[in-house]
Amino acid sequence: TFIALSVFAKVACKLAGGTPLSKIGTPVENYDRQTPLRATIEDLTITGSVIHIDSYQNAITNISQELFTRVGRGKAFEIYVQNKYYMIDRINKRYNETEEGELLGIFNSSGLLEIAIRNGNAAGLLKLNTNSTIRVDFKEG
Repeated sequence: TFIALSVFAKVACKLAGGTPLSKIGTPVENYDRQTPLRATIEDLTITGSVIHIDSYQNAITNISQELFTRVGRGKAFEIYVQNKYYMIDRINKRYNETEEGELLGIFNSSGLLEIAIRNGNAAGLLKLNTNSTIRVDFKEG
């Protein structure tokens, strides 16, 4: 990811070059620790939420590929973004598998379901923010 390149790689180089950790940053004693929300499962439905909006305005959810595969077991599905009006019925492997301006679902490099609009601004156009609801309904049979 970009943060790894812009921040962590520079710090790693300094540490490898012998710079003491105390010269690189300031220790933090008190910080707000948050427990991430987990997606819930009920029968053939996963209910998750948006946990992050990235710099491209893609909405990253707390629905993992592992959970999706385990609950869905290869069944057809519909992903509802906020409501039944915005629906996705397939998972892309690449962004360009969907027409420009169309809504898509893709598992990102962290294995989390990402809601995006090809060459668009999903969070802004769909009014998504952290805690927006994402629901996956798997079909019977």
